[in-house]
Formats: sequence, structure tokens, C-alpha cells
Amino acid sequence: MTVTHSPAPGAVWRRGRWSLLVHRRSVAVGLTLFGLVVAVGLISLAVGDYPISVPDTVRTLLGNGSVDTDYVIFEERLPRLLTALAAGAAFGASGALFQSLTRNPLGSPDIIGFTAGASTGALAAFLLVGTTLQFVATGAIIGGLASAVVVYGLAYRRGTTSYRLVLIGVAVQLLLLSTNTFLLMRADVLDAQSASWWLVGSLNGRDYGYAAIAGAAVVLLLPIALLLHRRCLMLELGDTSARTLGVPVERSRLAVATVGVGLAAGATASVGPIAFVALAAPQLARRLTTATGPGVLPAALMGALLLSVSDLIAQHGLGEDQAPVGVVSSCLGGAYLIWMLSRTRQGG
Repeated sequence: MTVTHSPAPGAVWRRGRWSLLVHRRSVAVGLTLFGLVVAVGLISLAVGDYPISVPDTVRTLLGNGSVDTDYVIFEERLPRLLTALAAGAAFGASGALFQSLTRNPLGSPDIIGFTAGASTGALAAFLLVGTTLQFVATGAIIGGLASAVVVYGLAYRRGTTSYRLVLIGVAVQLLLLSTNTFLLMRADVLDAQSASWWLVGSLNGRDYGYAAIAGAAVVLLLPIALLLHRRCLMLELGDTSARTLGVPVERSRLAVATVGVGLAAGATASVGPIAFVALAAPQLARRLTTATGPGVLPAALMGALLLSVSDLIAQHGLGEDQAPVGVVSSCLGGAYLIWMLSRTRQGG
């Protein structure tokens, strides 16, 4: 194994016939984000109606806590935190893939209809079949994949373009949101109230089952997303250039879209269609790393950080009443979107 420095801001790692360009700034940003995620996680586990000091929290996580701290952390707070981290990572990675695929900062799954499709499937299962986690998760995955098939099919005209994909995705999203409204109007009052709370995006009452769904999506699909990094780089150059470099454009685009939809659907099944995490996380990560390509791993870490911070604010930053985490993330994401658009306008 050898490591050589390259003219680019990184180092080339070689082992036999394998080589990898390590972007030093991306590594530094990733380690920093990971440290912030750990810090926010410890704070989330420590604060609450039953406050626990950070050292006691660490001791409890290591198996040396008291009966009270074991119950509060492992039964009440840790499932919620793990769900937030896994869902945030899934949203962030999904947004990175779709923004790279569409070559558009607005090309995230909650803008072009895939998250809305997952929420429609989950809502239909919730209201028409059953409220159990298995039904809702299955409905979300089916709905997300079905919406992706519809968007991709309508956008395909001897190939697809990012511009057409985004426009058709936005149109399909509007139809799906109307479908969600219709389902709520036809539902029983109590069921509609519960479903409306879920549609806002919430982490209340989440147990290890919800964390397992989002975690499974991350564990299974994030490595595939990392393997698709090179193809995403080639697709960002444009279809003609990618074909010249030997990349099967449509198959690669379909693979990236499938992985991105799977990540978004898994996160939506766990926490609901939380807005703006998939939009903001990849952009913030890319600004910090200044690296080319989707930057899936930094975006996943940024998504986990954003959702865990939003949930911390929702639980303890708005007075005695808890707000749904989707409300806080929408406020933060909306402020970021306004800032991003104003910067774009100033730039000409």
C-alpha cells in the first residue's frame, strides 16, 4: 500500500491495481461533522424532564448506568435519536444523489415528487389498510418507487434530461399532494388527525422499529451510492461527454434514481415527509468540502446533523410544548432556501 500526493487538493491511495483519490478537505469536513453529530446526540440524550449529565450519559451508553438512567436513555431517548440520525442520513444522501443526477440544486426528492409519492403510499396504507409500522413502511416504499417510475416514464423521450425530470417531478408532486388531501378528507376524523400529524414529519413515539427501517435503508443503500460516485461524476459532465467516456447513461441514471428513491422512502416511512433536509444538506456539505461530485457521505452526515439539531430545537427550544420536527426543519430549510436564492440573484 502506498500513498502519494497529487496536484489536486488530496492524496492518491494505491493498493495493487486499485487507487483512490482522497480529498483532504472532505475528510476533515466529514470528521468535523461526525464529531458534531456525536456532540448533539449526547446533548439530546442528556437533556429533558429527567436531566442527566453528559458523563453519566456516556457511562450509561457504556453499560455502567443506574436503573433510572438506563430506562430513560435506552427506552425513551435513544430510539428517537437513532431514528433522527438514520432518517437524516438517508434524506441527505438521497438529496445528494438527485442533485447530482439532475445537475440542479433544487433537484431533491422532496421537490421532484419522490418523497410525496412515499407519503402518499404510506398515507394510503395508514388510512385504508392499517396503522401498523409494517403497513406504513411498505406503503411508503411502494409509493416512492411508483412515483419514480411515473416521473421517469413521463420524462423519458429517447433519453431523459435533468430539466424535464425536474419539471415533471414538480408536476407529479402537486398531483400527489392533491391525492393526499383527498385521502384525508375521506378519512375518519381521528385517523385524519393522526395522519396529518405524520405528514408534517414527527419523531414523537418513535421506537427501535422505526430506527431499524431508516437504518436498514442507510446500511444497504449508502454503500451502493458510494460505488455510484464515479458514474455521478460522469453524468454531471452531460450525457454526450458521459457516453464518450463509456458510461451507460440511462442505466446509470436509473441506478442512481433507484438508490435515491429507496433512501428517501426508508426515511419517509420512519419519520414522515420531512421537508428541506434532502434539499439543504447536500448543498451545505458541498459548500464546506468544495469537492466535485455528489459528496454522498458528507451529505449524509450533514443530514443527520440537521435533523438531530431540528429535533433538539423542537423538543426543548420552543417552550413547554413540543413542535413536530418537520415544522422546525421547514423553517430552517426555508431560511436557507431564501438565502441561497438571494446569493444566486446577487451573483448575477
